[in-house]
Amino acid sequence: MYELLKNLGSWLTDAAQWSGSDGIAHRLAEHLQYSLLATLIATAIGLPLGLLIGHTGRGAFLAINLASFGRALPTVGLVVLVFLASGLSMWPVYIALVALAVPAIVTNTYAGMTAVDPDVKDAARGQGMRAHQVLFQVEFPLALPLIMTGLRLALIQVVATATIAAYVSFGGLGRYVFDGLAQRDLVQVLGGAVLVAAVAVVLDLALSGLQRFLFRHRTA
Repeated sequence: MYELLKNLGSWLTDAAQWSGSDGIAHRLAEHLQYSLLATLIATAIGLPLGLLIGHTGRGAFLAINLASFGRALPTVGLVVLVFLASGLSMWPVYIALVALAVPAIVTNTYAGMTAVDPDVKDAARGQGMRAHQVLFQVEFPLALPLIMTGLRLALIQVVATATIAAYVSFGGLGRYVFDGLAQRDLVQVLGGAVLVAAVAVVLDLALSGLQRFLFRHRTA
């Protein structure tokens, strides 16, 4: 075990390992590109849907069951299915990652909207606010902490799962995991796994810090 950890440390700190098209820096940039773009697309889909369901109260069954769908989604199976239908491209990866992220965003947005005190919404309507004003000036700001939690969960899930890009011969940190398995190189496999975990932790801490900063004046 000591020898394995020593070799892993050498692998991670070797300057040559960080340069070139197969280097850690390049693979990290690819991984972040896949993850951030997929999360952005998922947000563009899931956030309006969650706001609509939470505001109107219609489709709550969909919002609740999307969480179960997200946990049960066979991501690799979906990648293979779309890959067979569309051919060699990044589309299968992005579709799978977006499908993974949307449920967390929708369910947390819906939960945030339903947590808004009905009396607050009634007071806003009583002041003459229209439906869209109540939504964007009252409900959305109050629901934002839970919405951001959903975005955090979605991003971390996507970062952890974006290794599947290497499954269909693309890049990212998953390249080390799949290549290492093919070459029976345990150090490379562990190196890839450690890097993915480190990226997920760093992003989660950064978003958590941002969330605390933005809502530092709010009472619990």
